[in-house]
Amino acid sequence: MIIHILRDQPATREQVLDMLQANRFYIKTVVDIRFQILAGGGEMHFDCETALLKDGSQQEDLWGASWNPISQDIFYESMVNLRPRQNRSMRILDSDIRRSVQTIIYKRLGAV
Repeated sequence: MIIHILRDQPATREQVLDMLQANRFYIKTVVDIRFQILAGGGEMHFDCETALLKDGSQQEDLWGASWNPISQDIFYESMVNLRPRQNRSMRILDSDIRRSVQTIIYKRLGAV
């Protein structure tokens, strides 16, 4: 299982292919909206979340989504989004947070 943490540069084609290994048609991602970084790859969003937490991110800044590189669609549903005090659904309910997640995903993955 390969998880890439993308900080300052968009993913390379090779990185995208690595991240697609687990799920073939889409990439599980978790985005840190404070630091504008993305972890992608792995079988579950939890894998990406764990990588970012070990890297120094804070839980309240992390949001999970899946990205399809062919259609460029983003699906804003993940168990990591379910937080009783912050978000009462697996889907990201706050439109501002969804926009932030979208911007970071397209910035780090959409150019490939």
